[in-house]
Amino acid sequence: MTPLLLVPSRVGGRIREAALRLAIASARRLPSRGRALFERDGLDPVAALEESRSRGDVVSLLRLPGTRVWLVNGYDAARVVLADSESFANDVRHLVGRQDRAPAERIGGLGMTDRPDHDRLRGVLTPHFTRRRLAELQDDIDRVVEAALDDLAAHGPEVDLVARFGFAVPFGVICDLLGLPDVDREEFRRRGAARFDLRDAGSGILDTAAGTRQFLIDLVASERRSPHLPDGLIARLVADHGDDFDDVEIGGLADGVFLGGYETSASMLSLGTYVLSRSPETWAMLRHGEPAEVDRVVEELLRYVCPVQIAFPRIARDDVTVGTTTVRAGDIVVVSLTAAGRDPTHHVDPQRFDPTTASAGTLAFGHGLHRCVGAELARMELRTALVGLARRFPDLEVACDPADLRFTELAIVYGVEELPVRLGALRTVEGCQAGPAS
Repeated sequence: MTPLLLVPSRVGGRIREAALRLAIASARRLPSRGRALFERDGLDPVAALEESRSRGDVVSLLRLPGTRVWLVNGYDAARVVLADSESFANDVRHLVGRQDRAPAERIGGLGMTDRPDHDRLRGVLTPHFTRRRLAELQDDIDRVVEAALDDLAAHGPEVDLVARFGFAVPFGVICDLLGLPDVDREEFRRRGAARFDLRDAGSGILDTAAGTRQFLIDLVASERRSPHLPDGLIARLVADHGDDFDDVEIGGLADGVFLGGYETSASMLSLGTYVLSRSPETWAMLRHGEPAEVDRVVEELLRYVCPVQIAFPRIARDDVTVGTTTVRAGDIVVVSLTAAGRDPTHHVDPQRFDPTTASAGTLAFGHGLHRCVGAELARMELRTALVGLARRFPDLEVACDPADLRFTELAIVYGVEELPVRLGALRTVEGCQAGPAS
């Protein structure tokens, strides 16, 4: 399970880091309904997660000393919990180890803060993700996508789409957004791996996360001493808020942007392409469709794929009723975004990918106070990248037996390890520019 969720015991009112690591190490030994939050059957929820619906939209996941963990699997109940920042707290830092460790090793971020800290931190980021600011990024996104498409063509006719497109596009976009110099990008890429992977008992999560945060904290400190970074988020945050925020806070904000915009978008692009390869009509729609049609494809992909499997866990501040279930003060509530997106009461045929019936209100980016600040940027990336891919390679197909594909297991962010594709006939570069779909 996620290290923030299944902590086995309290010691002196606090949960020590040893218990946190033990919780991660125990992930493979969890009951099936606990593991089901981080497993899938291909692209579908596993049977144990689907079976939980028969017991209600809010079901008991397991008991811990002095508390209970609840699973929310219904769409409506999920929206209620995610939107209710009065009844539920996100700040679980007091539960997950000492805060006297090195700053880069502490657990934190927007997803684990409550008001007023959350508003203070998010208020710094929001101006950089307005519609106007994002429109300024479209040219950069176009350039990154075109470079990745050129790289695919150069390494074809068969190529791993995950490495050369799925990861290449969001990594290039996020580096441009942050304003990372080219010389720092390879080191940044190396440190960004394995942050969501619970395989091998999740041994790399804590150390890798600390390494990435320290890299960014050091970059902020260097920028503060001697401004040198290209115009980007880090340089702007230091220039505009350097007197109000220290290096750890600004580095943490940059890390949150990276965390939310890299691995998740990479999984969406790779898994989305796999889904689209099985839907020729939708692939054609991306090439020739109107912006509104492309938008429906993207929204349906977000619902159907939803790579982020759970939302940040919540802790009930007081006794609260969700649906027909009473959650007691101190109980932990986990929302399965995977299950909520496949709720049959909210979607006509939830196990089927069908852009013609795409419904609004995806929970793939969360909901309420903690909704992903970069949600619209992610949509821009998906529209531009998928349209560009479909136009450049209209005959693209998966180059292996789907049964041989290896998907991530026990991962907070779900993905595919490799996606060998056959590019097919190559369209000329002219006319392939994707551009914004809306």
